[in-house]
Amino acid sequence: MSKIIVKKSPSLKGTVRISGSKNSTLPIIAASLLTDKCCILKDVPKLMDVEVICQVLASLGVKVKWLSNDSLEINSALLLKSEAPYELMRKMRASFLILGPLLARKGKARVSLPGGCAIGSRPIDLHLKGLKALGANITLGHGYIDAKADKLVGSRIYMDFPSVGATENVMMAASLAQGETIIENAAQEPEIVDLANYLSNMGAKINGAGTNTIRINGVSELKGCTHTIIPDRIEAGTYMVAAAITNGDVIIQNVLTSHIKPIIAKLREADVKVIEGTDEVRVIGNNPIKAVDVKTLPYPGFPTDMQAQFMALMGVAKGTSVIVETVFENRFMHVNELRRMGAAIKIDGRSAIIEGTKELTGAPVKATDLRAGVALIIAGLVSSESTEITDIYHIDRGYVNIEQKLSNLGANIFRV
Repeated sequence: MSKIIVKKSPSLKGTVRISGSKNSTLPIIAASLLTDKCCILKDVPKLMDVEVICQVLASLGVKVKWLSNDSLEINSALLLKSEAPYELMRKMRASFLILGPLLARKGKARVSLPGGCAIGSRPIDLHLKGLKALGANITLGHGYIDAKADKLVGSRIYMDFPSVGATENVMMAASLAQGETIIENAAQEPEIVDLANYLSNMGAKINGAGTNTIRINGVSELKGCTHTIIPDRIEAGTYMVAAAITNGDVIIQNVLTSHIKPIIAKLREADVKVIEGTDEVRVIGNNPIKAVDVKTLPYPGFPTDMQAQFMALMGVAKGTSVIVETVFENRFMHVNELRRMGAAIKIDGRSAIIEGTKELTGAPVKATDLRAGVALIIAGLVSSESTEITDIYHIDRGYVNIEQKLSNLGANIFRV
C-alpha cells in the first residue's frame, strides 16, 4: 500500500502549472455520449477519477483513446449498452453523470447508486426530479436506478438546492429534449459554464450558464468538437495555501483568477500577499498568518472543496478562527487527523473553532477523503518530525503528480 511521507519543508519557491479541472472533465466526458461523432478534449488531467469514467464509457462500447499525455479522443458511435457495470459505478460518484446522456441518446439507462467520498449526504433526488420533469419514467430497486423515456420533453425545473451534479445531468439530457427547458436555482460554478460551452460547441442551444437560470432549447442531434478543459480552481487554491503556510513565494500558472476570488480574498484577509496576473497568481507568504473566519457556500461563495486546506492553514495562524461548513454535513473527518498533528480544533455542529498553534507535529495519519488528504500534506509541510499519510488513493483522485509538483517547489515529500 503506497504512502506519502512529508517532512518539514523550507519556504516553497518557484512556479507550478495547474492541470485541467477534474470537476469539469468528468461531466464533459459523460456529455460525449450525446453524439455519435468524434470529440477531442484537451488539457485533461490524468487522474484516477478520469480513468474510471473512461472505463465506464468503454464498458458501454465507446472508444476512448489518449492522443497525448493530456488529450483524449472519445468516439461514441458504437454506444452499444445502456447499463454500466456496478463495480465501476461504485468507485466514483461522478459516474452517475452518465444517466442523463444515456437517457437522452438511448431512451433508457440503468445505473447503480453512486459511490465516492464519504463526506456527507449527497442525495440523488434532485437528479431524478429533474429527469422526471423531462418525461423520464424512473424506478429504484436493488441498488439500481432504471430510467426510460420514449421522448424527453422540455420543462421548467426548480432545483431545491443548487446542486452541481443535478444541474449538469439535466442540462445534458435537455440538450436533446424536445422544446425548451428552464432550470431555476441552477448551480453557477465555473464547471457548469465549461460544460455548457462544450455542449454549445457540439451544437446545443444553451443560455444563462453561470447564472441561477439556465435555458436550453433542445436540438435533434449534436456533433463532434474539440474542447479545452478549464484550469482546476481547487488545485490552484491548494498550491496557494501551500505557499502561504510555508511563508513561500510561488507563481501558480494556468489559472482563471475570476474563478478563485473567494480564495484570494481570504488569503489577503490572512495577511498573505496575492498578486493577480492575466493567467497566473503569485502568492507570497507572511509570518505570522492572521486567523480568519470562513463559511463555505455554493459558488460564488467560498468553496467547500477548499475548507480542509484552509483549516490546516488556520491551525498555525495567530489567533482564533471559525470555519462553518454549510454544504456537506460530514466534511470534518479530517479534524481528528489534524488533531493528531497537534492542531487545536473544537467541533460544534457544523462549525469548527481553531486555536492557532506555533507548530504542528508530524504523525501517522489517514486521508479520509480527497481534500482531507491534501490538507494533511499541507499541514505536514510545517510540522516538526515526519508525517506519514495512508489511504492516498483519495489524493490521487484529484491531484496530478502532487508530490512531484511540490518537490519542484522545494517541499520534502515523497511516495513509498
